[in-house]
Amino acid sequence: MIEPEHAGLTILRQCQLVGISRSAYYGPINGENALNIGLMRLIDEQFLETPWYGSRQMVRHLRRLGYTVGRKRVRRLMARMGLAAIYQRPRTTIPHPEHRIWPYLLRDMTIDQPDQVWCADITYVPMRRGFLYLVAIMDWYSRRVLAWRLSNTMDADFCIEALEEAMTRFGKPIIFNTDQGSQFTSPRFTTVLTGAGVKVSMDGRGRWMDNVFIERLWRSLKYECIYLHAFETGSETRAGISKWMAYYNTERPHSTHGGETPAEVYEGVSTIKMAA
Repeated sequence: MIEPEHAGLTILRQCQLVGISRSAYYGPINGENALNIGLMRLIDEQFLETPWYGSRQMVRHLRRLGYTVGRKRVRRLMARMGLAAIYQRPRTTIPHPEHRIWPYLLRDMTIDQPDQVWCADITYVPMRRGFLYLVAIMDWYSRRVLAWRLSNTMDADFCIEALEEAMTRFGKPIIFNTDQGSQFTSPRFTTVLTGAGVKVSMDGRGRWMDNVFIERLWRSLKYECIYLHAFETGSETRAGISKWMAYYNTERPHSTHGGETPAEVYEGVSTIKMAA
């Protein structure tokens, strides 16, 4: 989809038009051999089932599957994937020591309308010969995915691009909630929010359950799309995710909303209320 020699459009502009970060254009991260890529997929699949598994338990799981692995290796792979057991820290990323941590604003709040609270999260996406990272911006009440981006690095750029797209298309929320990952605590990310008058909220220690809705999104996406297709390239992965996201938003009934889709609820059809 990207033409490097295009006379009228830069690579950056072409990436923006097709909905990927510039870093994703250059392909998946290199540096891991085929065995490690396979182990990372197995770790990811098991983590969806048992998110309380740390490196010690994950080593036991992999050894039961017949792999001779050590804890140091598994710990490194989990860190590269952005995974950490829920009892160790509230979410899967490590705060940047120089970034401001914003207060948690959702305690005891009733969330009963679209655009009241948005949230964001990052997940690891395995491919047949590599992996990418995916960020999604979700409306908390309706569970609609407002924007998403793929990247081959865990920098803040692709998160900012997704946020800017969501705000361009859908306006802005009252509150934007994330974990304390360095991508979201980055001043470049939070400035986009504060500059638009959005209140920034971040999960505190022990608040990992606050992202349970978007964790359910990751689980559904991986079992219904990613693991079924084992995409070869970044472009194939993006096309597959794009198709599934459209299905999720507009066709997939959501039990919480009485069988309505996230898009229907976001557009004001549902009257269901839930508390934070």
